[in-house]
Amino acid sequence: MVTLSAWPWGNYGNLKYLLYAPLAAQVAYSLAYQEDYSRAFWCLNILIICGLKGLVHVFWSVYNNMLWVSRTLRINPKGVDFKQIDHEWDWDNYILLQATLATMICYMSPPLMMINSTIPLAIPLWNTKGLIVLLVLHVTFSEPLYYFLHRYVHRNNYLFTNYHSFHHSSPVPNPMTGVGSISLIYGYAIMFDFLRCLGHCNVEIFYHKLFETLPILRYLIYTPTYHSLHHQDMETNFCLFMPIFDVLCNTLNPNSWELQKKIRLAAGEKKRVPEFVFLAHGVDVMSVMHAPFVFRSFGSIPYTMRFFLLPMWPVTFMVMLGMWVRSKTFLFTFYALRNHLCQTWAVPRLGFHNEALNGGGTLFVNKHPDLRVRVVHGNTLTAAVILNGVPKDVKEVFLIGATSKLGRAIALYLCRRGVRVLMLTLSVERFQKIQKEAPSEFQKYLVQVTKYNFAQHCKTWIVGKWLTGVVHACHAGGLVHMLEGWEHHEVGAIDVDRIDLVWEAAMRHGLSSVSSLTD
Repeated sequence: MVTLSAWPWGNYGNLKYLLYAPLAAQVAYSLAYQEDYSRAFWCLNILIICGLKGLVHVFWSVYNNMLWVSRTLRINPKGVDFKQIDHEWDWDNYILLQATLATMICYMSPPLMMINSTIPLAIPLWNTKGLIVLLVLHVTFSEPLYYFLHRYVHRNNYLFTNYHSFHHSSPVPNPMTGVGSISLIYGYAIMFDFLRCLGHCNVEIFYHKLFETLPILRYLIYTPTYHSLHHQDMETNFCLFMPIFDVLCNTLNPNSWELQKKIRLAAGEKKRVPEFVFLAHGVDVMSVMHAPFVFRSFGSIPYTMRFFLLPMWPVTFMVMLGMWVRSKTFLFTFYALRNHLCQTWAVPRLGFHNEALNGGGTLFVNKHPDLRVRVVHGNTLTAAVILNGVPKDVKEVFLIGATSKLGRAIALYLCRRGVRVLMLTLSVERFQKIQKEAPSEFQKYLVQVTKYNFAQHCKTWIVGKWLTGVVHACHAGGLVHMLEGWEHHEVGAIDVDRIDLVWEAAMRHGLSSVSSLTD
């Protein structure tokens, strides 16, 4: 059943942006043939305003997801999961709708559109009288109209169920949840979206003493806490931006200002210590631009190269250089797993840094023998996932990266099963070192090869974690370590004897490999 919250272009995907094409075409046509300037004037401004409105949402989303800045001021402590991101994927549909309506109004209103004119409308850049009129209209018309319509929609079961419930179905408010003169047109359009994003940012940005010093502000501007309470108690705090209408109509949530003050005062207090921390790093400069605090939507889908991001590469690289100099980890994401607070901290380094710098965690364990936390590289589970993707009846495999930490563990495990392992490596010394680790009766199954053509008749290739789809198994490995309550450190070389044990523990906790989900 199609609900009122469905969009006409809902099934078009990214093709919906072609609806902006007529506006761009009108501008290009007018510039090329030097006519219909009035149409081009309005079409150009509609495009610019839509772009700026989108940027407002993106910038607020960036701030919302910069957890190392905003975490202590978050109103709803829960994180935004992938389900909510998918739910809000088409957050910019309302901008497209506004562009469509604005175009229709311009083309259907002769006084506004001087279609036969060869010069743009004479609209001033600034108009003080227009600003005053706009403020009066906003306070006397927009605010009360929104308040009463909003309250009516909440109290009308049909409209709420088929329309407004979509907005309230996002469990954690965030910027993507909501949706006279040249300066007046731009200012009102952009400020409107700015304030809407402010209300949904889930970060209390207002200092509580501001409202204590100037109490009248409590009636003139809402806060993120104020609107967040509306998402918790949908019978209160209906206002657009000005709480005075909730006060006048007796729908003000009594906790609005006390909770706002409480959140601000709690910002300096110590927060809950996480039980699990996963240290992550970028693979390369392009992958960094897929972080949630850069482009939230990209962070929820598999990594792919996006060429339109290339112009941002130099800026991102300079930012990364600055982070290298600062050399401090920062909070990247967080979630709760069986009441355990789990966080991901980003290390300002890229993937080409050699693991030899810390020996897979060995350096830290040796340097701090009295550590009260367990250091876990998680690669035991990574090896287990790869090995469980190898057919049970296989007799021979070709192993690339054979002398790496993962390659060593895979080779030693498979040779114990009587599987012939063709280990691609040019280093005789490293090959022989691994071969000597295998039980003497299984050493014959490890064979050094130096070229790819030695594997031309081998049907099973293990080419490394980048092509297996199990890049994050090390993350899951750390979680299993925590859930099992193991007290040992998992650092350095992978313990081959624990591979099956870790795999069985992962299965007990409901984890599944990507390959098993896609079979």
